[in-house]
Amino acid sequence: LGVRCLAQGHLSRGIAGPRLEPTTLDLLLNRSNHYTVKKMILTFEKRSYKNQELRIKFPDNPEKFMEAELDLNDIIQEMHVIATIPELYHLLVELNAVHSLLGLLSHDNTDILNELTDIDTLHESEEGAEVLIDALLEGQVVALMVQNMERLDETVKEEADGVYNTLAVIENMAEFRPGLCTEAAQQGLMQWLLKRIKAKMPFDANKLYCSEILAILLQNNDKTRELLGEMDGIDVLLQQLSVFKRHNPATAEEQEMMENLFDALCSCLMLPANRDRFLRGEGLQLMNLMLREKKMSRVSALKVLDYGVIGPEGSDNCHKFVDILGLRTIFPLFMKTPKKMKKVGVSDKEHEEHVCSIIASMLRNLKGQQRSRLLSKFTENDCEKVDRLMELHFKYLEAVQLADKRIEGEKHDMVRRGEIIDDAMDDEFYLRRLDAGLFVLQLVCYIMVEICNAGVPQLQQRVHQILNLRGGSVKIVRHIMRVFLFYLNSMTLFLCKNENIVALQ
Repeated sequence: LGVRCLAQGHLSRGIAGPRLEPTTLDLLLNRSNHYTVKKMILTFEKRSYKNQELRIKFPDNPEKFMEAELDLNDIIQEMHVIATIPELYHLLVELNAVHSLLGLLSHDNTDILNELTDIDTLHESEEGAEVLIDALLEGQVVALMVQNMERLDETVKEEADGVYNTLAVIENMAEFRPGLCTEAAQQGLMQWLLKRIKAKMPFDANKLYCSEILAILLQNNDKTRELLGEMDGIDVLLQQLSVFKRHNPATAEEQEMMENLFDALCSCLMLPANRDRFLRGEGLQLMNLMLREKKMSRVSALKVLDYGVIGPEGSDNCHKFVDILGLRTIFPLFMKTPKKMKKVGVSDKEHEEHVCSIIASMLRNLKGQQRSRLLSKFTENDCEKVDRLMELHFKYLEAVQLADKRIEGEKHDMVRRGEIIDDAMDDEFYLRRLDAGLFVLQLVCYIMVEICNAGVPQLQQRVHQILNLRGGSVKIVRHIMRVFLFYLNSMTLFLCKNENIVALQ
């Protein structure tokens, strides 16, 4: 390492000396680094073993191992430099230093593991990083870190910092290798996170970090979602979120934690079994109250409700939502997009998408009396909700048509240049159409089809009347629904019946 600094100093300052070719210099630096790091690791191993031996021999006499403790701390501080040379991580494994590194967890020395697993450093040398991560996992690093966090007293600043550094190590490893989330959750991390989140402690950086790690564990992972459900984690999330029913977060950090918990809840609801747990935990009642209270939590509560009622597995939640007078909550949001939504970073399109998705799910799932109550909402006040539905139809139809013109222009240019428009490119164009508002348009058309097919002549007549007045076309609606059905073949949002489309004829 000294050679690297010396060589770089000569090169940068122009000090006279033998000129080294870049390849020769690199070789010299690599050999020097290799030797220095190897020596450092062996010294660390030796001091770590001596410290452990003295601690066992004199457990009640700290003075006997104080000098060894200081020597160990000195070499640990020196070893931080290894985090700048990830290509030599393999030496930690080859010299069996990983076991000793894991032993540092009981000494509150988590900062070095945090630096070694820094995500930017890991990506500098994928090969070295893979070797280190494999060795850490083989040493049950997550289980050891959980055990360490359980014994730490977070009222002591140094120990609270140790928890934070430990969570940083977990985040780094999960980002570098997402597949380890399941294993980490099963090794006690999920249980510890839930326990820490619901602990009656003042809000702090560690609670915020726990909410972030929890959301990461649940991303695209049905196994961790199932594990959380089995641990009554849905109830924990609902209890923590209930605080924001009538009160806004006090700080930006607390708002971030609230959003992390909402994200975790939405992710959990993608597992059908958790929708039943959400129902039994009175999650619908909480979301309904949040939507009525008009606090900051209302935005995320709408998203959670959408996830909770979607698909055939959301049928029970749809019926319960009607029973708790949820229609009185959702339709005012359908009729007018609240101005406050923009202030919290939510677009009109995002809001209208969630509301239309919820109504579409209810039309798909509701039976009997609850379905009749939903349909009656469209007839009241001279079919004002049908008028609003058609307003949204033309709004998003225009937006999609503008996007289609741009896409067609791009396709024309590509053909002229001799480029091939393959399936991947078609999918990309379709995603752009969705982003322009096609998905909201599809939901609106689905609602139109359902209410026209409901056996209420008044609704079908009003839809046709507005289409004719504004130069709309039934053919366009049919085409939109056919495309919708085509792309739903591999999705589980909800299943429309082809024969319903003829109801608009």
